Amino acid sequence: MSSPVPTPSRTVTMIAVIVAAPGRREDLRAELTALVAPTRQEAGCRDYRLFELEESPGTFQMHEQFDDEAALEAHRAMPHFQAFAKKAPALLGAPLQLIKLTPLA
Repeated sequence: MSSPVPTPSRTVTMIAVIVAAPGRREDLRAELTALVAPTRQEAGCRDYRLFELEESPGTFQMHEQFDDEAALEAHRAMPHFQAFAKKAPALLGAPLQLIKLTPLA
């Protein structure tokens, strides 16, 4: 028997908007890219994709979806995420913005 599928109301979907500090675009891009593969392997990760805005180089969006809040919290505790969090202050040109989304259709 397969495990139950999370209900949309429990699924956590968000966009993280991440802006590079002047002169740190490539460094930030490398650090963000390094998060993708290990995060996709985490239990509870449904989607984790990195984008850069074409009109605004150095502004990145990470599209994230986790089974529930517990999976998101587990992600934030992972060594690869903690390593990024320690480097982030030197790489970011603005506070990280998290936009939570509610599925409608």
